[in-house]
Amino acid sequence: MTAHALEAAGLTLAYDKRVISTDLSVHVPAGSFTAIIGPNACGKSTLLRALSRLLAPRAGTVLLDGRDIAERGAKELARELGLLPQTSLAPDGIRVADLVARGRFPHQRVFDRWSPDDEAAVLRAMSATDVLDLSGRLVDELSGGQRQRVWVAMALAQETATLLLDEPTTFLDIAHQIEVLELFRRINLEDGRTLVAVLHDLNQAARYASHIIAMKDGRVVAAGAPTDVITPEVVQDVFSVPCRVIEDPEAHTPLVIPLVRR
Repeated sequence: MTAHALEAAGLTLAYDKRVISTDLSVHVPAGSFTAIIGPNACGKSTLLRALSRLLAPRAGTVLLDGRDIAERGAKELARELGLLPQTSLAPDGIRVADLVARGRFPHQRVFDRWSPDDEAAVLRAMSATDVLDLSGRLVDELSGGQRQRVWVAMALAQETATLLLDEPTTFLDIAHQIEVLELFRRINLEDGRTLVAVLHDLNQAARYASHIIAMKDGRVVAAGAPTDVITPEVVQDVFSVPCRVIEDPEAHTPLVIPLVRR
């Protein structure tokens, strides 16, 4: 699987008359696990929607492997770029295995039958997310954490070289948050996929991501390696939280310790 760089240049992003970002440019290195961090309503998810072509920019371009994503057909783009949205709705009465199998749609043509490759991809994705034992269950019957892992499995089954994840640890308890983030890091390192995830937990972003983009008010404040972005100055600027940043004794990555406000 060949990793591709993802770039946005000079984006203006808006919903109707509400402008979120102007002249926004970002670079996601090929093969990186990039985390986008920032306070609520700063434009993180809006940027991810633009990178996935769910939101058309008023100005600017998004390039995947040097090509404008607007020039690609829907299925072609879906074979190269996957998205796990912040909120997803499953069809009524659908079973887990059938929902995960929908991740194979971009790889199938009109008269193609379900292939051994499709079956293998679905089984790999379900095994990686620990949902094999749920395969026959109705998605509507699952807990929030179980449903989230099923959606992650569907995104993995798509087998794209680039995967965008909007708050992928939502609804997960701490144990499953760690499991999912470990999974993402593993497929980033072993499969060579480029991952971009919106994350709220700064310490998880610092521990698992290789590249971090910090946003505030629709603009990029800092971007780079965790040690360059997770600093007291950036955290204070972006989140208005005074803190100390020390070395995580386990992962040797930056660890944010908020100061007690008296």
